[in-house]
Amino acid sequence: MAVKGGGSRGVRRPTLEEVAARAGVGRGTVSRVINGSPRVSDTTRAAVEAAVAELGYVPNTAARALAANRTDAIALVVPEPETRFFAEPYFSDMLRGVGAEISDTEMQLLLIFAGSDRERQRLAQYLAAHRVDGVLLVSVHADDPLPDMLAQLEIPAVISGPRSAREPLASVDSDNYGGARSAVEHLLSRGRRQIAHITGRLDVYGAQRRVDGYRDALRDAGHPADEQLIEAGDFSEEGGRRAMVELLRRRPDVDAVFAASDVTAAGARQALREAGRRIPDDVALVGYDDSAIARHMEPPLTSVRQPIEEMGRAMIDLLLTEIADRRPATSRGPEQRHQTVLATELMERASS
Repeated sequence: MAVKGGGSRGVRRPTLEEVAARAGVGRGTVSRVINGSPRVSDTTRAAVEAAVAELGYVPNTAARALAANRTDAIALVVPEPETRFFAEPYFSDMLRGVGAEISDTEMQLLLIFAGSDRERQRLAQYLAAHRVDGVLLVSVHADDPLPDMLAQLEIPAVISGPRSAREPLASVDSDNYGGARSAVEHLLSRGRRQIAHITGRLDVYGAQRRVDGYRDALRDAGHPADEQLIEAGDFSEEGGRRAMVELLRRRPDVDAVFAASDVTAAGARQALREAGRRIPDDVALVGYDDSAIARHMEPPLTSVRQPIEEMGRAMIDLLLTEIADRRPATSRGPEQRHQTVLATELMERASS
């Protein structure tokens, strides 16, 4: 029996979650329908409106009153130097997805760099004044103070990749573990056995998961990882070049490399060519991201595709849900936390 919402004492209001469950959609979709967003299909809108009518759902008037204080602005915060933002395709692809998804809303998007202590202090003052309704945070490191600051300020936030398996904030990520496994399994299927891995920054949880996938794929194939074949990188081209030089010095028998990003793979390729190693004849090479760099390399780079633009779109959808929810993320149990993981796909090309 439907529970009717109303002002009478002792009658429980139906919740947004119950409307979503009845309509077979997510909380964010219900919120968009109620708020008149155009980014909903006619079929979905009709299903939500029917669920609202059946349950007698009435939006919280206090929350609606608070909406008058909304800024209708979202900040995309990048805790990296501007030079890195413009040098790596990951960030531009993410921005493209975010921009495409937010274009049909009334929200304004602010791009804020916070790569230095001074920039972080300025950002803290800006956010403490509640000048934005929510924050998208990309490229988060384990020791980054920004996520905890956002939680303390109770500002709705979504991060691109959790800091750990116990991340309390909402997050959107790709399947880093599965993507790394697919890369290594591909190289094994090509007969490669001395497979090296140039990691990303290991204070980034996604980079740690790629190392885990690399190790487990080798172990499950009966070839436990050789620690001498793992070299730390930092997702940069120069980091990839340096790591490859060190790997060749330490293990000249290397016959394949899985790099934690396409940019890193480009640096590794440079070092391999300088050492007279042919790709893929002598050393097969696989990257990660499937960026434009991968497609334009010579030879074209096999790469793990993570749907970066789709991740940006998903971050906006999830942030709108967080803004509508109004409960502090840290107050929710693990089963109530909003975590989205998107599938990856290996794109095979001539480098492997």
